[in-house]
Amino acid sequence: MEARTPPSAERKAFYGKIDGLHLAPLWEALHLLVTQQPQTPCVPYVWHYAQVRGHLMESGQLIGAQEAERRVLILENPGMPGQGCVTRTLFAGLQLVLPGEVAPSHRHVQTALRLIIEGHHAYTAVEGERIPMERGDFIITPAWAWHEHGNDTSQPMVWLDGLDIPMVRMFDAGFSEKNPQGRQLETRPSGDSRVRYGNNLKPVTSGAHAARPVQAYPLWHYPYSRSREVLEHMRQAQEWHPHFGLKMEFTNPVDGGPAMPTISAFIQLLPKGFASKASRSTDGTVIAVLEGRGTTYVGDQRLDWGPNDVLVVPSWHTLRHQAREDSVLFSYSDRGVQQKLGLWREELLD
Repeated sequence: MEARTPPSAERKAFYGKIDGLHLAPLWEALHLLVTQQPQTPCVPYVWHYAQVRGHLMESGQLIGAQEAERRVLILENPGMPGQGCVTRTLFAGLQLVLPGEVAPSHRHVQTALRLIIEGHHAYTAVEGERIPMERGDFIITPAWAWHEHGNDTSQPMVWLDGLDIPMVRMFDAGFSEKNPQGRQLETRPSGDSRVRYGNNLKPVTSGAHAARPVQAYPLWHYPYSRSREVLEHMRQAQEWHPHFGLKMEFTNPVDGGPAMPTISAFIQLLPKGFASKASRSTDGTVIAVLEGRGTTYVGDQRLDWGPNDVLVVPSWHTLRHQAREDSVLFSYSDRGVQQKLGLWREELLD
């Protein structure tokens, strides 16, 4: 970067005069505001589940799900301490619901995803529909949808929460509300959204006579068993992409766009021994390991990973994966928003 000439005494005096009027000279800050390429305070990092889990379980002894409302340990980017975010626009956290607990019903304008990390057959309820949770399942809570979580099993339930909290905060557009009843009534059978919208069919409606209006993002449950089956089929039928292995995007069944308006989600299979070529893109990305072991190189940093570990890859950092075993990675980012705004860029490197 070209060295900048310090301002003269005359200019400093001028800056002092206008500072009292809350004015500032753009020519002194333009190089920071309009950069030649993306600049981010985010840094690469990996949270190893084996190290985090004990602290998460300890939190269950310190505070109950009702008192906490949501018992979550935030995965906070080391480059942005105290800001409660994993990238500039996204939140990540690990949520714990112990046997017999219910995290009470509430709603907010922030869109949320759940990736189930540990446990079997607890549930989340969204707009009166009870959705069973299995490891690897990807579940969506749309903006302003009532939702609660419960655990009727004998084992702890843990999932990765991903939300657009920092993005909504940037717009100063946050609203939330607690359900005065504390719990939702079950008004739809379990699996309703998946049956209606997850089979390449959608209901034909006629305005006020529609039993259930088509929502912008109507499918809330993407079972891992189905996603894994797709990846295994693709293994047999598709050539491996040199940068991504086999990578699929979760989509909205109504319009084929991203699964959520503000968050894009992906799943990919890397076969044992696969070493990807480098790539970089403008969407800061959170990656969760569902299967396998390997190493991800982000810039000049090496991040080793195994099952249930979570990584963050900042915007415009080169990325390479090496898989020591057959590996399945789930990821989410703000790509869909960037694409809608015409901002997203990607570079595939040799």
